[in-house]
Amino acid sequence: MFPLLLLLQAPDPAPLTARLAAMTAVTGYEQRMVDSIVSLLPGATRDRAGNAILKLGTGAPARLVACPLDEPGYVVGGVRDDGYLTLHRVPGRTHPLADQQLEGQRVTVWGARGGIPAVVAVRSTHLTRGRTTNEAPFTADAAYVDLGAATAAEVAAAGVGLLDAVALAKRPQRYGDSLLAAPVAGRRASCAALVTAARSARPGRGTTIIAFTVEQNLSARGLLTAMHEYGPFSHTLLVDPDSAALRGAEGLGAVSRERIATRYSGTPVETVSLRDAAGLTERLRTWIGGDE
Repeated sequence: MFPLLLLLQAPDPAPLTARLAAMTAVTGYEQRMVDSIVSLLPGATRDRAGNAILKLGTGAPARLVACPLDEPGYVVGGVRDDGYLTLHRVPGRTHPLADQQLEGQRVTVWGARGGIPAVVAVRSTHLTRGRTTNEAPFTADAAYVDLGAATAAEVAAAGVGLLDAVALAKRPQRYGDSLLAAPVAGRRASCAALVTAARSARPGRGTTIIAFTVEQNLSARGLLTAMHEYGPFSHTLLVDPDSAALRGAEGLGAVSRERIATRYSGTPVETVSLRDAAGLTERLRTWIGGDE
C-alpha cells in the first residue's frame, strides 16, 4: 500500500491504480472509496447522491467528466445458527459467470468494524461422489460464507449483520512489463487516471465538473444526480470501459467515452496496462484543459 503523500505527488496513475484496485466498492456501498477520492482531491466534496465532486471554473459552457466507482457484489442475506452466512446478489448489471467465480474463493465481509476475511465454502469431496453432468451451475443462492464463527452470536459479536456488503478479496497482482490484474481493474485504472489528471490539469474556460459516481451498475443514479445538480452540460465525457447506453439523460449534452482496454473483463483477473492508464491520464488532462 502506497502512503497517501506519495500518491498525491505521483505524476502517473500506477500507484493509485494499485491502491484503488485493492479497495471494495459494491454498488450502493461506495462510501469508503468516495472518502478516499475526496481526500486525494483538494476542494472535492460529496454531493447528495454520494458522488465525489470537484468543480473547476465558473460560467458557460458547463462540461462533465465522470468515472463510476461501483462494482458487482453481494450482501449478507442471512445468518445461520451455525455461524455461516448466506448471500444475495446486489441488483444491477454483472458478468453472467460472476456467481461461479465466487465458489471456493476468499471474500471480504464489510461489517460495522471494517473488513473481515472469509471464504465461500465448497461441498466436501469426501462426502460426495463429485460433480455429475446434470448438476446445476453454482449460484449465490448456494453460497455459504465462513468467517470463522461457530454461532450466530459470534457473527453478531464480530459486527456482521444483514445487508453488509460482501465481495471477492482484493489482491491486485502486477505482472509482465506493465500489467495489473484485479476485479474491475478497468474502472479502478480509469478513476486513478482521472484523479491524477484532475490534480494537475489547468481547466479551460467555463465550468468543468469532475465526478466520481455511485450506483452506475444499477441505474446510473450518481451520474444522473450530477446531471440534475450541476447541468445541463454541453458535453459529457464518460471514463469507463463499460459501454452501456444511458436513458433519460438529455442534460448530459453530447456524450463521448474514454475507454481503457481490458483483458479478461468481468473476471477476478481483469487486466489493464498501466502504460495505457498513463496515456489515459494525459488525454484527460488535455480534455479538462478545454482541448477536446
